[in-house]
Amino acid sequence: MFKSILVVCVGNICRSPTGERLLHRYCPQLEVQSAGLGALVGREADAQARQVAGQRDLSLAGHRARQLTPDLCRRHDLILVMEKQHINEVSQLAPEVRGKTMLFGHWAGQRDIPDPYRKSLEAFDSVYALLDDAAQKWAHALNR
Repeated sequence: MFKSILVVCVGNICRSPTGERLLHRYCPQLEVQSAGLGALVGREADAQARQVAGQRDLSLAGHRARQLTPDLCRRHDLILVMEKQHINEVSQLAPEVRGKTMLFGHWAGQRDIPDPYRKSLEAFDSVYALLDDAAQKWAHALNR
């Protein structure tokens, strides 16, 4: 049984904080955190990510970007990444966690979730919808 999940993207200011909060919404019994492969350490969630999430009653308040580390990977039961390439990057950082690293979009057709950073509000809307769908599917799988 999974007790803790780590959600990973690149900067840890758009996709992973949103995914973290969505998973926590659907699986409140789990510890869910996020980090970035190239984190913009200390930065709050992107303004457009906060806006889009806020319009759907999801708060990204209090989020601060942090860098992914081998120790952080080892401390979590499941690591969910946004893109297939991220699996390789996590595995290079901490080879022993490869078996517990999967796509956030695993249950949504093994799909990558594109990075909306510095793109339009519509791109953030689209990514939010993908994250929400994937988070609900993960919740269904984890709560069986």
